[in-house]
Amino acid sequence: MAERGLARVRRRTYEILEIAEKGDWASRICDYGLILLISVNVIAVILETLDPLQQPYRKVFDTLELVSVGIFTMEYSLRIWSAVERHTASGEDTAWKSRLRYLVSPMAVIDLLAILPFYLSVIIPVDLRFLRVLRLLRVFKLTRYSSAMTMLLNVFREEASSFCAAFFILIIILILASSGIYLVEEAAQPTAFDSIPHAMWWAMATLTTVGYGDVTPITPLGKLLGACITIVGIGMVALPAGILASGFADQLRRRREALEHDFQMAMADGIIDEEEERTLEARRQELGVSSDAANDIRRSATKSRMTSNPMVSCPHCGKAIRLFSDIG
Repeated sequence: MAERGLARVRRRTYEILEIAEKGDWASRICDYGLILLISVNVIAVILETLDPLQQPYRKVFDTLELVSVGIFTMEYSLRIWSAVERHTASGEDTAWKSRLRYLVSPMAVIDLLAILPFYLSVIIPVDLRFLRVLRLLRVFKLTRYSSAMTMLLNVFREEASSFCAAFFILIIILILASSGIYLVEEAAQPTAFDSIPHAMWWAMATLTTVGYGDVTPITPLGKLLGACITIVGIGMVALPAGILASGFADQLRRRREALEHDFQMAMADGIIDEEEERTLEARRQELGVSSDAANDIRRSATKSRMTSNPMVSCPHCGKAIRLFSDIG
């Protein structure tokens, strides 16, 4: 009996800590509270670097840090404890494997990094400034509550090989550009281009089309080479941007297809009841699809079903019914 009660508490803890479903106000309040706390922490770390605010509000910053670390530590511990509910319910993993899988997940690593600087500063008897600045990593905790950030991380993960190939090409061009500008400019500007590593700063600034202007070629051949590198740089900047845009478009397409599949499954019996409506709305929010886009998907799925089966009637009374209504 005690184990069953503990399992219910653990299940409810998991539901509260995860993204809130429609109607779960406890989970929604928890989400909003954590988002607010993360935002306040990031603002505090930024303001703490201002000398006029650093000393007068030292106690305020320290108190906020202690309270925040306490809450984030509790959240991290509860997430590890309730991670059992993520996989064991379907029989995929044992309890310890579920917790281990969570511990090595990206979000768990972010949660750990959010509190680690504080404990390191306690263990190391020196106030290391870089450890305090590392608290800005807490901003990544917002990724859990942002479908856009989640989508961006998915794009980086799925397109990792493409990004690596693009950066590999960039490195090759960087070496060739810095070597070329060194050969043609070293005699004219021995201070600015006294070695290939020094020339790499100019090559990187030129390839990325930033062009700070602190180091520029002055010989005719150097200017010609600089112009060619600038043109190549435009293409190099566009290459990762194109990969990112393509990945985003692919993610959006797949999310809409997933929602459309859910609509089609829900209308398999001819109607969408209230429970299915709640499930579809939760699914829409999970996928980050807007209400207007969801309505378009609903209309498309409805039209497709009515085309394939124009005579739709109530399975209970046999009367003609209106299948679906738009999401508000």
